[in-house]
Amino acid sequence: MKKVIERKRVICGTLSILLLFLTVSVLAQDGNAGINEANTKVRSYFAAGVNLMYAVGAIVGLIGAVKVYQKWNSGDHDTGKVAAAWFGSCVFLVIVATVIRSFFGV
Repeated sequence: MKKVIERKRVICGTLSILLLFLTVSVLAQDGNAGINEANTKVRSYFAAGVNLMYAVGAIVGLIGAVKVYQKWNSGDHDTGKVAAAWFGSCVFLVIVATVIRSFFGV
């Protein structure tokens, strides 16, 4: 009786392993096509992301210009520091957008 139960366990284990390998084999057959499709979809979003970064840079530039103008009109002495900070943030956004565009070939 023990031999029959042990034999059934061995057969069930072997069939389970075989079924697992068949499932993995079937799922892995279209891996390259899936990776290529994901690559295409992700690259299609970069153009919109770069344009969004340019738009954010323009808005930040306008806000910065208004802030610097307000400080300049009120006679604050740190106007140059504030202007450099806002200008630097705009330049950073434009550089990052350009690097993303050139790096990913968008």
